[in-house]
Amino acid sequence: MREALADPRLLGGAIPGDSWLAWRTLLIASMGEALTDDERVLFTTLTGREREPLILVEELWAIVGRRGGKTRAAGTLGAYVGTLCDHTGYLATGERGVIPILAATGDQAGRAFMHVKGVLEGSPDLSEMLDGEPTQDTIRLTSGVDVVVRPANFRTIRSITAVAAICDEVAFWMIEGTVNPDAEILNALRPALATTGGPLMVISSPHAKRGEVYKTHRRDYGPTGDPAILVAKGPSRTFNPLLPQKTVDRAYARDAQVAAAEYGGEFRDDIAAFVTREIVEACISAGVRERGFISAHSYFAFVDPSGGVNDSMTLAIAHREGEAAVLDAVRERKPPFSPEATTADFCALLKTYGITEVTGDRYAGEYPREQFRKHGITYNVAEKPRSDLYKDLLPALNSRQVDLLDLEPIVTQLCALERRVARGGRESIDHPPSGHDDIANAVAGALDLVAERQGPSVGMLLKKRLLPSKPPSAAADYISRSLAGVQA
Repeated sequence: MREALADPRLLGGAIPGDSWLAWRTLLIASMGEALTDDERVLFTTLTGREREPLILVEELWAIVGRRGGKTRAAGTLGAYVGTLCDHTGYLATGERGVIPILAATGDQAGRAFMHVKGVLEGSPDLSEMLDGEPTQDTIRLTSGVDVVVRPANFRTIRSITAVAAICDEVAFWMIEGTVNPDAEILNALRPALATTGGPLMVISSPHAKRGEVYKTHRRDYGPTGDPAILVAKGPSRTFNPLLPQKTVDRAYARDAQVAAAEYGGEFRDDIAAFVTREIVEACISAGVRERGFISAHSYFAFVDPSGGVNDSMTLAIAHREGEAAVLDAVRERKPPFSPEATTADFCALLKTYGITEVTGDRYAGEYPREQFRKHGITYNVAEKPRSDLYKDLLPALNSRQVDLLDLEPIVTQLCALERRVARGGRESIDHPPSGHDDIANAVAGALDLVAERQGPSVGMLLKKRLLPSKPPSAAADYISRSLAGVQA
């Protein structure tokens, strides 16, 4: 690696100059090569370890602030492993090695992919190893290796033989408790590297104190960490001294907590998980995806409207049984869609449950109200913001006073919610960056309407008023038994 980074015909132009010294030091050390005395001092600052590993590490984790050069450095490692390392002893006849680039979105993975492509095309010798013109998601090399963009999904990376892997912004992948958590993806990826011994490079800005990035930092950063797992962490300007200090200073002046994560390389203390998957799953009626209309119940509905371009439009319907708020139906229309047509479909469903009014937020002013009014449905503006709906839902989840449908998006979105504490101490609950909570918002709203508006159930009132201290009359007994049968 050291020779390749110094050779202008190889990787000499990839990360040159003093401003890239931190990254060159990490890449050289991760390949098991010795460092100079000056590099070792910097290495200790970045990793908390006194000496370099002197073995090829299995995993390199770089937890670095924004604009710290993470993606370019990862692209350099990918170019090196793809072209200057011999993998023939690990690949079957006709088999091609793969360097997958994984990120939360295709756009993010595409940017890392373009860095690999740029490093290769900028090298006089390595550019000649391009086997044909790269496509939007594949670089084919004459070394028998393909660099590919793959979605961060544990199901789609199981059939490859990887000679290296690059995982971008893992702290912002879907986290524990969700259907596709960061731990599941990484656990599915590691066996693909097992036979080749190729390195896994994880690059990410820090975020909340949860997830695999935080866990790996706690476990393996510093002298007591696994020698085969190298964890580096630091502020943006430590890795990229060319980042203007005034840019960082302005960010800290605006919001010190955010800036400490974005540029300071520190995990945030003001963000925590909302609810665990185990708690949500305990409230689910297994196998029940929708409940039909029963005339004995009063139903309530909450809608999360959308303009049909960026966010989904969602609807949830619920009723009360005994002490529990029961979810009956959920609808989601993903963009792009027609708001008018979707409103018509939602109204048709509402009418099957005997519902003549729906509650939603103040989105787009009068527009949603007009659309629902056309179909004879009154649109009421919610009294609570969504953050308060989530706050009120949590104790009901913890005490299992809600009965949810067996729909994975409900679990996924509820478990992805984050608690945030602002500088003034005010707490809010919202979806993570680049996440969505359209279904969670509708579900929380519908369940809240049941809890707030219906009051004690008819069965509970009968029990309290008709059967307090003496045997019931025949009429009261008949009504009580009839209602019990309906509830059952």
